[in-house]
Amino acid sequence: MTHIAVILPAYNKEVAIGSMVLRTKQHADRVIVVDDGSTDRTAEVAYLAGAKVIRHHVNIGEGAALKTGFEAVNGADVIMTLNSDGRHDPENIPEIIDPINNGNYDMVVGSLPGTEFSVDKENILLFNKKKLNNKKAGYLAISSNSLARINLKHINGSFVGSLLSQAEKCSLKIKKLDFEEDPNINLFRNYDIGVVVPAYNEELLIKETINGIPKYVDKIYIIDDCSTDRTPEIVKTLTDQRVVSIRHEKNKGVGAAIITGYKLALEDEMDIVAVMAGDNQMDPEQLPRLLMPIIEGRADYTKGNRLLSKEFRGGMSKWRKLGNAILTMITKIGSGYWHIMDPQNGYAAISREALEVMNLDSIFPYYGYCNDMLVKLNAFGMRAVDVVMPARYGREKSSIRYSRYIVKVAPMIFRSFLWRLKTKYVMLDFHPLVLFYLASMVMVPAGVLFGAGILGYKIMGWPVSQNYPLLNALILLIGLQFLLFAMLFDMQADESRKVNV
Repeated sequence: MTHIAVILPAYNKEVAIGSMVLRTKQHADRVIVVDDGSTDRTAEVAYLAGAKVIRHHVNIGEGAALKTGFEAVNGADVIMTLNSDGRHDPENIPEIIDPINNGNYDMVVGSLPGTEFSVDKENILLFNKKKLNNKKAGYLAISSNSLARINLKHINGSFVGSLLSQAEKCSLKIKKLDFEEDPNINLFRNYDIGVVVPAYNEELLIKETINGIPKYVDKIYIIDDCSTDRTPEIVKTLTDQRVVSIRHEKNKGVGAAIITGYKLALEDEMDIVAVMAGDNQMDPEQLPRLLMPIIEGRADYTKGNRLLSKEFRGGMSKWRKLGNAILTMITKIGSGYWHIMDPQNGYAAISREALEVMNLDSIFPYYGYCNDMLVKLNAFGMRAVDVVMPARYGREKSSIRYSRYIVKVAPMIFRSFLWRLKTKYVMLDFHPLVLFYLASMVMVPAGVLFGAGILGYKIMGWPVSQNYPLLNALILLIGLQFLLFAMLFDMQADESRKVNV
């Protein structure tokens, strides 16, 4: 009988480590968790789940944790490594070690799709037209006899890669397996994930949308905003047990529909809630990229961004691009998220904590809800992250008319901006940028009006003192300087910029 020892390096994996240990124990004789200086209860949870725990007093990296684990193993026929956050599925252990048990190979390495890049690095790679789905080393299994031929003192940096390199130098027989399933799927199963689907007259695409939602999603909240077509009938025919459907008896707007979904998700204690419109324009394959920054604790709110490159804007008309650019700039100023683009992109995910801090009933009920949400999230110090993804337009076309939309939404954003200044920089804390903003709101319009008056006098041929143009220039320059100072302070106060995403 083959004795298997599995090493799980862990750093602040309190949520996932218990489940991972229990699932791994079903296929292994021993589970060794190397707690790499965690500041949460990772070590305690792992011990209670039945693992042997080795602790580093400080965080020194996953490679060092794996090396510690390998040095601590004795009496096992096969030693394996798995990722502790659930991305690696313990159910694959028998398949991994089978080539070693048969005596055909000394070492097995399983490659997994995906990258270890942060969102910012992903955005840069996409901007440079580079792919993200390069294969990387995932699982690793090696027989103890083969490991004895390798000097672990020579292992450094990336442990799996370095061990593989040493094994090749020792002429070990290595088998490489390829697991196509997204490694994040197992991680998502540790969280309660809900998807809100607002729908208004989506009889053509609502079923296709629901069928495309990934299986790791626990609840699907379809909010029919008083559709006048066959949408309600089609929703009733859906057999997916995850579906929870609500119908508004009066059309309240897409924002109100999403808020209804958010409230239901809070009642069900969902950990993360995403929004996918009922028109099938939001690609389910992009959903993991919205979820991961929240799961990893680097963001409270993530949203799509289609404006990074010409390729990703494919399908947008020039007027739609112009309107989106104008709204982007208005929303940057209004929300205080200066790094955020494409604010009209409704493909988003939000943590339960972020939902709980907001007064959901105060959110703008129509298409401007996404702009208003950004303002309110910033006021309460929530971290927002852009996730770059291509536009996806099919049979359904946007009904937004940007000429009318901007006129309607811009005043709302300005009111929300004033509310944000009062709430964030006066009531919850105080920052002098409020004074700079207020001074600029007085001086810049005053300078513009004063300049228009001087120009009018000139046109009419009336005499104007030579000092007036100089005074007007001084007022405008000081007002603009106040505005720039306020913007600079606002950028520095953005919590999203204080986290390495």
